[in-house]
Amino acid sequence: MTEQGHRPVPGTDPVAGPPTGDEENRTATAQFPSYGYGSTGSPWAPPNATAPQPAPQPPSYPGYGGHPTPPATETPAAAAPAAARTGRLRIGLAGLVAGALIGGGAGAGVAVLADDPAATSGTGSAAQTVVIENPESATTATAVAAKAAASVVTVYVSGSSGSGSGSGVVLTADGYALTNNHVVAGGGNGSAVQVRTSDGTLYDAEIVGTDPASDLAVLRLDGADDLTPATFADSDDVQVGDIAVAIGAPLGLTNTVTDGIISATDRAVATGSTQDDATVLDALQTDAAINPGNSGGALVNGAGEVIGINTAIATVASGVPGSQSQAGNIGVGFAIPSNTAERIAREIIETGSATRAFLGVTARNASDGRNAEVGTGAEINSVEPDSAAADAGLRPGDVVTAVGDRPVTSSTELTAAIRSHAPGETVELTLRSGGEERTVEVALGSTG
Repeated sequence: MTEQGHRPVPGTDPVAGPPTGDEENRTATAQFPSYGYGSTGSPWAPPNATAPQPAPQPPSYPGYGGHPTPPATETPAAAAPAAARTGRLRIGLAGLVAGALIGGGAGAGVAVLADDPAATSGTGSAAQTVVIENPESATTATAVAAKAAASVVTVYVSGSSGSGSGSGVVLTADGYALTNNHVVAGGGNGSAVQVRTSDGTLYDAEIVGTDPASDLAVLRLDGADDLTPATFADSDDVQVGDIAVAIGAPLGLTNTVTDGIISATDRAVATGSTQDDATVLDALQTDAAINPGNSGGALVNGAGEVIGINTAIATVASGVPGSQSQAGNIGVGFAIPSNTAERIAREIIETGSATRAFLGVTARNASDGRNAEVGTGAEINSVEPDSAAADAGLRPGDVVTAVGDRPVTSSTELTAAIRSHAPGETVELTLRSGGEERTVEVALGSTG
């Protein structure tokens, strides 16, 4: 099994749909690789949570030797990036890597550190219960780990396309758990999924539903009835500088805890290499160490409450003179905010699918002409008929410079800003056209 490489991001409609093939409309944005964790929101229970559930019979699946691949989603349109410039240090987004590589190839070097996905039950020796032994010397991270670690799980996937592992977060006592779509997508159709809880118990699991565009998936653990649900915080309250603790299973090392701070909020992150595996995330940025295998695990605050689902990291791109490719943590990681993750998880549990806010435009990066890499907004190329944008009077040539009080300097930022809202919400857009500025209110549509 081999890791996915760095991938350029194709241009697509940030809020309307896939690209039209126009080579001039490509996104000129930094790329980032994916490894994640987290879930969010306030405690909640799925529909009919107390109703008895029949124990499904797990099917039998063949093994494989790959690892989960990233989700297929949309990314924004923009000016075509120039070829790599000599001497320039670029930030490249390696592929969405789901965790410890189990099997051959690159995974062979870490296979001894990973739990055996073929196991069916019991307590693994790698499992560790976090207990505060010396309260006098305990730190914030100690308390956070003691509270939240029991709600983080390790996810194993195997199927016809490959195998690998990632992390997840417990949503309910009766077995619902949240992870990244790219963690469970790599095995292909008919993937076998198993989940190990923090106490070492291994469960068979089924995929309840996925949302590739947000890189989220919900699992249901067969026969689970006494799990420890995570406590969820309001991610809108997260501030730069807040304590951030990542809990997951990097390289198959279960119950791993790393700490840092929130480095940025509302960070627009474009991941993937083609229109089939690209997505745009409205993310929390952290310097807490995130590595392959952390995907789907929890990013928690100083109170031990989940504020995000870790999903991606930035890596130093290969191919630059004097540089070497790095596939691990360099202190720039990203998590899906808890409010977004909770809303999508709830929709998946209730309906099997999720919806996203829809504006209905294609756009590209606008600039002042002096430096094409310095964006000044998202210039609208086209407006979809009968869409939210059309109803609000948006026109081709309009440049979006803000969504509410959030500045927009690129099409990627427009996509992320729209996706930070729920379908049906009304937002105020600041537009520049013909040297004049105006504001319009838009009631966002919905797309699935």
